[in-house]
Amino acid sequence: MALLEVEGLEAQYGWTKVLHGIRFEVEDGGITTILGANGAGKTTTLRAVCGMVRTAGEIRFDGRRLAGRATEDIVRLGIAHVPEGRGTFMQLTVEENLRLGAYARREKGALAGALTRVYDYFPVLGERRRQIAGSLSGGEQQMLAVGRALMLRPRLLLLDEPSLGLAPLVVREIFRIVRAINREERVGVLLVEQNAATALDLADHAYLLETGRVVMSGPSADLRRDDAIRRAYLGY
Repeated sequence: MALLEVEGLEAQYGWTKVLHGIRFEVEDGGITTILGANGAGKTTTLRAVCGMVRTAGEIRFDGRRLAGRATEDIVRLGIAHVPEGRGTFMQLTVEENLRLGAYARREKGALAGALTRVYDYFPVLGERRRQIAGSLSGGEQQMLAVGRALMLRPRLLLLDEPSLGLAPLVVREIFRIVRAINREERVGVLLVEQNAATALDLADHAYLLETGRVVMSGPSADLRRDDAIRRAYLGY
């Protein structure tokens, strides 16, 4: 069963159309990745799901239409967005950043339990919970961004280029934790990523976006074996 269903999605900034009628879905408890070069429309796709850009077409989350809903209402439905660039509040502590992640939760209790859960996934954040977030490394800031999204207790996690600028070892650790969250809590994941090899290893299903159009889709294993994908995105 699909948790997120997108059909005929168009999106634009001013007069410039970026997405041209794309279709994709995320299974309940599944991981879907959207691949593509810079400018393909990947980030715009995530923003469209969150109601952050002007759109046309159909977006349904758990059977509910999202058209016309404010971004904060979409968040309250259980969609958490980890933007490219992490969106860290640099002058606040790690724990203050995490607490901000819970502001849109319907049930305001159990904050301590939510913090404990994040620290279980990311022990380094627990060790540095009183540290100013701006003093963290890039990898730790990315962990904080994912942890802050988890404070919402989402059903769907949108990840925008989580590997950007990070060392391969750090990327592997972050993706390992994302997989654990997906498996242990059945949180669906929609991953936008330029590192195609890593994304295809993590995801069940993949869509290739070129200039705002889906040009290929299928199980990740099938795309990994495709000659054109291998040459253009996997480098072998």
